[in-house]
Amino acid sequence: MEPTQSRTELQPVILAGGSGTRLWPVSRSHYPKQFLPLTGEQTLLQQTAERLDGLGASAPLVLANVEHRFLAAEQLRAAGVEHARIVLEPEGRNTAPAIALAALQAQAEGRDPLLLILAADHHIGDPEAFQAAVARAMTLAEAGHLVTFGIVPTAAETGYGYIQQGESLGEAGARVARFVEKPDAATAREYVDSGDYLWNSGMFVFRASLYMQELQRFEPGIVEACRAALEGAREDLDFLRVDPEAFAAAPNISVDYAVMERTEHAAVTPLAAGWSDIGSWSALAGVRGVDEQGNTLRGDCLLEDSEGCVVDADGLLVAGIGLRNLAVVATRDAVLVADRDRVQDVKLIVERLKADNRSEHVNHTAVYRPWGCYESIDTGARYQVKRITVNPGARLSLQMHHHRAEHWVVVSGTARVTNGEQNYLVTENESTFIPIGQVHCLENPGALPLELIEVQSGSYLGEDDIVRLEDVYGRA
Repeated sequence: MEPTQSRTELQPVILAGGSGTRLWPVSRSHYPKQFLPLTGEQTLLQQTAERLDGLGASAPLVLANVEHRFLAAEQLRAAGVEHARIVLEPEGRNTAPAIALAALQAQAEGRDPLLLILAADHHIGDPEAFQAAVARAMTLAEAGHLVTFGIVPTAAETGYGYIQQGESLGEAGARVARFVEKPDAATAREYVDSGDYLWNSGMFVFRASLYMQELQRFEPGIVEACRAALEGAREDLDFLRVDPEAFAAAPNISVDYAVMERTEHAAVTPLAAGWSDIGSWSALAGVRGVDEQGNTLRGDCLLEDSEGCVVDADGLLVAGIGLRNLAVVATRDAVLVADRDRVQDVKLIVERLKADNRSEHVNHTAVYRPWGCYESIDTGARYQVKRITVNPGARLSLQMHHHRAEHWVVVSGTARVTNGEQNYLVTENESTFIPIGQVHCLENPGALPLELIEVQSGSYLGEDDIVRLEDVYGRA
């Protein structure tokens, strides 16, 4: 792609703090959809960052939940994104405060760029059309508008909000006449047939100072809380942690409600680039495509006499006979079966899991850490078995447990083990034992992943029975 000639600094801001509940059970709160490779080999976050290549923009500023900090950092590094700044939100307060943090951070550095606000979990099939739309939106933003991208409708969707176009502002777009909540089917059809309405994408371009001016006008509490949160921020490795108490005081409100629906500066640029917010299993099927029977299949699937189904199999064989218009999603510890017309209600299942104090909405059987991951294989009374993978050169914290002992068996690679006062290597087909209360550490000194089986035994096996004494990732 030819680089876009920017007349002013363009600062991409990637909002990566979502929980992705509508794609459960694949998306979970500790590993939500923006960190998953749902539409290709790269994750949605990586695709969002790659989409910036050729815009002539600054390195992206990423807003992420503190729980996802290592996921975000590692995925950006793996995608070759250099100098990205990651600001950590201690809790989700919606998009208006998140964008305020980005604008205030830029101003604190003596800059007043145009902010390109992007969600980390959207799909765009035509990056060149997207970049052309960004250039048009920048023209409007430089002229003093707060610009949102309106998606040219391809159907009478009831799952999106709509934007009515007002007075024309030339080829770049139009003023916003009004924002409309998600309509019923008949109203959505009227909107699409009129040609005056676009889908609300949740992506924006505007000057940092103009956004803060309007936010101060309409929601001064957000400005006050975010200023205090940044004033109390601290550096943590490659992250910026904002003050949690100050940020918690920010009203929980979207940028649409806080500013865009109330300002006289709102404008819209049409975007036709194969966009999807991947907001449901049916929406994901629209991105992945269908076979001759109208089915969208991923993973180990066998269907007979089945039509219009979405089947996603992760680690399990899913077989179906005579299925019609169903979504079937199988992971190692949960299976979802839903009518495709009801997939938006998956969030109701997540709410039930929360209410019942279950964990299937939080973690997969595989849990990712900055050093690698572990997967629970078996659990019983007073024992637990895990498969642990440690990345090359990575090191777990120096730690101890009050209630459990651990037996490690190396399957592949070489482990450097600290076991009390001893420090030694354990190679393939060898094992070692860590008694209860023993200070210990595990490290991979090699160039290949270290894989081992851990057998825990004791009266309590929860992850909160970890006392970290030293940690290269700042978790001690």
